[in-house]
Amino acid sequence: MTISRRDALKTALLAAGSTLAAPAIMRQAALGADPIKVVGIHDASGGLDIYGQPMIACLDFAVDEANAAGGLLGRPIELINYDPQSNIQLYTQFATQAATKDKAAVVHGGITSASREAIRPILDRFKTLYFYNTQYEGGVCDRNIFCTGSTPAQNVNKLVPYVQKHWGKNVYIVAADYNYGQITSKWITKYVREGGGQVLSVDFFPLDVTNFGPAISKIQAAKPDAVISALVGGAHISFYRQWAAAGLKKTIPIASTTFGGGNESVLLTPEEGDGIVSAFSYFQEIDTPENKAFLEKFHAKMGPKAPYLGAELAMRTYIGFNLWAEGVKRAKSIDRMAVIKALESGISMDTPAGKTTLDPKTHHTTVDVFVAECANHGFKVLETFPQQPPLDTASVCDLAAHPNEAKQYEVDVKI
Repeated sequence: MTISRRDALKTALLAAGSTLAAPAIMRQAALGADPIKVVGIHDASGGLDIYGQPMIACLDFAVDEANAAGGLLGRPIELINYDPQSNIQLYTQFATQAATKDKAAVVHGGITSASREAIRPILDRFKTLYFYNTQYEGGVCDRNIFCTGSTPAQNVNKLVPYVQKHWGKNVYIVAADYNYGQITSKWITKYVREGGGQVLSVDFFPLDVTNFGPAISKIQAAKPDAVISALVGGAHISFYRQWAAAGLKKTIPIASTTFGGGNESVLLTPEEGDGIVSAFSYFQEIDTPENKAFLEKFHAKMGPKAPYLGAELAMRTYIGFNLWAEGVKRAKSIDRMAVIKALESGISMDTPAGKTTLDPKTHHTTVDVFVAECANHGFKVLETFPQQPPLDTASVCDLAAHPNEAKQYEVDVKI
């Protein structure tokens, strides 16, 4: 990299003020045919922008890359980016607009599970194909949606054993107070108990909470071997800052199912962030030829606006677009059902994150999973687990047998 990650983030934030202030940003290659419209709905502002901005950058890059290669089916791809500003009402508004006004061939969008569950029924109703490219709690079973991010059976199942092996059996959970945090905390509890430990307590926090002083006092009194965080968003970064300020980093380590999905490692100082351990299906620091080649192209194209990609959300957005594009190529059409059937035919791609395979029965992905430690505004990969299937969702979802399913199951986690 020719610029520091911190400078890159600052530049990206400044650029966001000018390039992402309008409700929609359109890109179209000059290929001389009616464009195929792709809509992105990601938070460029608000408390979830730490995730949204890198996702937008990767979707922009993927579309530009496809258009430079000739588009799809001889047509240019027109990308329309909407900024829901971390507001669920705007998510529903833009999903409706994408389906009815824009006539989008596909929507890539949603960060929190709450936003996904707000727009998924809308896109189902209007029969607009949907890709959700975020690591989440699992269980969505809907033929109209493809979920490319990792789920608890893939990432939490690797994070908890690492914690118990290196730090101790007993943990304290802090989590965001909505479906992601509530369900993920059950998975953490399951794996902690299977490892012979116990969860001393679980505390939930609304997304706008910034004062964690009382919670930190409770954790200190409980004396866990480790804290496992499923906190979400810009406000919750305060927990890590206040934890370090309380002088607890050296005595009680932290692991997280979410830390690194945005730019948390860039925003925190090394004194605040170093040593926090996460598990995802991608980290920018993965040392493979494919990832190095991607990053070289990405930074050459984006220049000083290139954000630090951190963990999987941004990369899964890039991969999600390319999976959809492969489905279009195989279908030789943008017709929704034709593309869905093509995507169910057995698509596997070599990507910067490793091999990604779409599972036809669940519309989820088999992925490589990495455990990594925050170090100096980035991550150091500690362990690699090749080709982990989405077993949690597979236990409740079989779209081949039940193609009309359109719901999220809460997997019965035995705790």
